[in-house]
Amino acid sequence: MLSERRLEVLRAIVHDYVGTEEPVGSKALTERHHLGVSPATVRNDMAALEEEGFIAQPHTSAGRIPTDKGYRLFVDRLAGVKPMTPPERRAIQNFLDGAVDLDDVVGRTVRLLAQLTRQVAVVQYPSLTRSTVRHVELLSLAPARLMLVLITDTGRVEQRMVDCPAPFGETSLADLRARLNSRVAGRRFSDVPQLVQDLAESFDKDDRGTVTTVLSTLLETLVEETEERLMIGGTANLTRFGHDFPLTIRPVLEALEEQVVLLKLLGEATDSGMTVKIGHENAHEGLSSTSVVSVGYGSGSEAVAKLGVVGPTRMDYPGTMGAVRAVARYVGQILAES
Repeated sequence: MLSERRLEVLRAIVHDYVGTEEPVGSKALTERHHLGVSPATVRNDMAALEEEGFIAQPHTSAGRIPTDKGYRLFVDRLAGVKPMTPPERRAIQNFLDGAVDLDDVVGRTVRLLAQLTRQVAVVQYPSLTRSTVRHVELLSLAPARLMLVLITDTGRVEQRMVDCPAPFGETSLADLRARLNSRVAGRRFSDVPQLVQDLAESFDKDDRGTVTTVLSTLLETLVEETEERLMIGGTANLTRFGHDFPLTIRPVLEALEEQVVLLKLLGEATDSGMTVKIGHENAHEGLSSTSVVSVGYGSGSEAVAKLGVVGPTRMDYPGTMGAVRAVARYVGQILAES
């Protein structure tokens, strides 16, 4: 265990290095921070921190920089994240309140996160495996052609065309719509197949073919849409941190192009708490010089997806964590009200 004083020295090194991008020396630390000890004591503390792997000497410079292990301890021992100011909170709310549908909510969230944190923002669409059906609408387009519209509790809307084996009248359509919604509205996607398996048999023989076709289309939609989708923005922000990536920025950009990698990075949506993965804690080699801050969001107490940011390990962790948490909270409110 580090003593409180050495932890204070580590915090000061992280703070200065994140702010100045320059390796930090003991003289500068003593001048900038009220550590209450002599420069010689600070030098001793820095030597101990270096020996334990919390800081390192990048080159022949007299200064030191935090290692992944140092950042990890800094984050683990944070007293709290930096709260958003009232004007920032109002700006977030006003920007997100203008969204017209789910795609717009996700798009605005990505832009907002990238702007607030000046990092790469990643937002996962609400997962349909954890969603519930709000309503299924059936519309007649022609005597033997219908449109099926599936609306989820997170505001996601999916439309499919259904070609019926025979003409299907308005009365039969209204009957199917009512019976279908009475079974599936408010229910989990994963429960739907079982809930509708005997529905076709309860209709007249003449209508069963069409009812079966409609149900097949609905179930296909559920299966297709369990594929996870995400949106990414602010990649250009990485170019501001060129010197933070040891060799080149290319491996980071290549990793960010792989959706599977990003979904793994964000982690399981069921784990809704704040997660910070630093440097080599990220399994993907291309991201070993980055940190990922993510959190779950949802319309109720349960998270339906994750959002977060990717940036260099030299990151303003309290500020980034505060911004990510605040945005997730507002997105959750919007989904709850939609």
